[in-house]
Amino acid sequence: MNEHFLTDIEIKEFKCFTDFKAEGFKRVNLIGGKNNIGKTAFMEACYINLHSKDINTMLTALGKTRHNRETVNLSVENYSNLFFVNSIKDYKANSNLVESSFSINKTGWKVEYVFSIDNKETILQRDEVESFDITYAPNIYFIDNYGLTNYQLNQAFQSIQKQDKESELNGFIHAFDSNIESFKVIGDKPLCKSKNEYFEITEFGDGLKHYISIICALYASKEGYLFIDEIENGIHHIQIDRFWEIILTLAKQNNCQVFTTTHSKETLESFARVCKKIEERDISYTTLVKNKQQDIKALTRDYDMISDSLENGRELRGW
Repeated sequence: MNEHFLTDIEIKEFKCFTDFKAEGFKRVNLIGGKNNIGKTAFMEACYINLHSKDINTMLTALGKTRHNRETVNLSVENYSNLFFVNSIKDYKANSNLVESSFSINKTGWKVEYVFSIDNKETILQRDEVESFDITYAPNIYFIDNYGLTNYQLNQAFQSIQKQDKESELNGFIHAFDSNIESFKVIGDKPLCKSKNEYFEITEFGDGLKHYISIICALYASKEGYLFIDEIENGIHHIQIDRFWEIILTLAKQNNCQVFTTTHSKETLESFARVCKKIEERDISYTTLVKNKQQDIKALTRDYDMISDSLENGRELRGW
């Protein structure tokens, strides 16, 4: 049933990672560590690896790693494939599912883009990269701390409609904010209904959009993968237990593998507490740390290790 899950990855080269290994991933995986340790970069490497089905999807994932980081600064729709891909110097990662790599070779004025998927190498010229269409895998989503774009949210909401889960979604939203009656996409705008009137989702703050984005993406990522950066963004601490319960339940219901980052001790404690409460064992917690040589290493704990720490009052973050 879970043959498609990513269980281990070796990142040979990507951003801050060199010869990095991590293993023991389950259905829902929480990634922790200090600020600027590389939590987002780790998820990006996994995201690219899982998108390495063909050159189109791999190229799209490579570009999205910069697209996500530049959304606030640029009108990114006006930039080309090359603008995004040229920012990736080298990428090489092997997982239990696929081996993939990317590099840019420059000789004078000549530039070649070298892709490799399961040891099959493809070399493209500048104009060939420029002409490739953006092609996302249909059931792999990456949500930054601002939530999905309106277009992505509309696409994800279609999955809920196809599964006839609108009332379930509305129940989750009403539990988040009792003043909201329902959620709809009218035209191309995601809207929430309050006091018998529809308002654009942005009228209710970033937290609600982040919350709805994650829930919609959990349905849209059926038999696939969901990456969430800073899961607690915009979520009040009194709601985080309920939010974890929704995520764990929907991930299991949709056989979706989830990777999410946090730098919040409260979010980690909530994760451990809820997993124990609902007896969800298919989880892991990975901490990224630096050794004396400043190399990034991964320490991964399973359900039993997390529960044991919770019961004995030990500090999870400090392991």
